[in-house]
Amino acid sequence: MLTLGPATVERIVDMDRFALPLAMLFPGARLAAIADARDWLAPDHVDFASGEVLLGVQSHLLRIGGLTILIDACVGEGKRRPNRAEWHMRAGTGFLGRLAAVGVRPEDVDIVMCTHLHADHVGWNTRMEGGRWVPTFPRARYMIGRTELSHWQGRPEANHGVFADSVQPLLDARQVEIVDDGIEVTAGLRILPLAGHTPGQIGLELDHGAGHALLCGDALHSPVQLHRPEWSSAFCSDPQAARATRRALLARSSDEGALLLPAHLRGPSPILRAVRDGTAWRPGDV
Repeated sequence: MLTLGPATVERIVDMDRFALPLAMLFPGARLAAIADARDWLAPDHVDFASGEVLLGVQSHLLRIGGLTILIDACVGEGKRRPNRAEWHMRAGTGFLGRLAAVGVRPEDVDIVMCTHLHADHVGWNTRMEGGRWVPTFPRARYMIGRTELSHWQGRPEANHGVFADSVQPLLDARQVEIVDDGIEVTAGLRILPLAGHTPGQIGLELDHGAGHALLCGDALHSPVQLHRPEWSSAFCSDPQAARATRRALLARSSDEGALLLPAHLRGPSPILRAVRDGTAWRPGDV
C-alpha cells in the first residue's frame, strides 16, 4: 500500500506481463533507440531478448475522504474479444478475490473512474448475472468523461464491441456520472484532462499535501516513453495530442516533483517520478 497524505493507493492486478512487440506498440520503433536505457528498462519494462514491451493490466484502488475509488476496470471475464486472444472469454482470473484480499467487496466501491473506454480499462465494469451484463459494483457511480462517452456512443462495432457489454449496462442501470474536466471529486482530488490517447481520456490529480500525484491512465504506457517521449502508441487516436499531453506530464513531474501513476506500469512500485535527461527524461527517486 502506498500512502500519499490523506490517501492510500493499491494496485489490483488483472494481468501481469502483458507483452507486446516494441514495433507494434510504438510503430517504427527499434530496440537500438532505447539500448542506452537498458539498465533501467530491463527486466521489468522491456524484454530486450524478445523485443517486447512488458505491461501490467491493473486497477488502482484509491481510498480518500471516506471514498473507495477503483480507477479503471481492466479486461474482465467472459467478454468476447476474439481479436485479442489473451482477453477473450477469460474465466477464473481471481481479480475480485484480490480486491477482497485488501478488504473491498464489490458493494464497497463508491466510484469506478473510467479514464477512457478501451477494452482493457472497462472489462470489470460489468459481470454476467442471470444471462445479462450487470454492473459489477452495484453501489458505485461510474465516472466517464463527457467527450469520451460521446465519442464511443453509437459505435457498437468499434473497440472490440465493449460499449455493448461494458458501458451500455451501466447507462441502463443509471449508474453513469458524466464528468467534465477539472471538476472536484472530493477535497484534494480533481478530474485531470488527458486527451490524445483517446479523444476524451481523463485522469485524477491528487493533492497529497506535499505535492501532487497524477493518476494518468494511458497518457504514459511505459517508461520507454520517458526515454522516447515522441513515441505515441499505435492505439492513440491523436498521436500528436498524446505526445503533447505526455510531455506536459513528464515536465510537471521533473519540474514540480509530481508523482506519476500510469495504468500499465509494472515493477515493485506503482509510481514513478521523471527527471530531465537532455531532451528526454529518466526515472528518478520517489
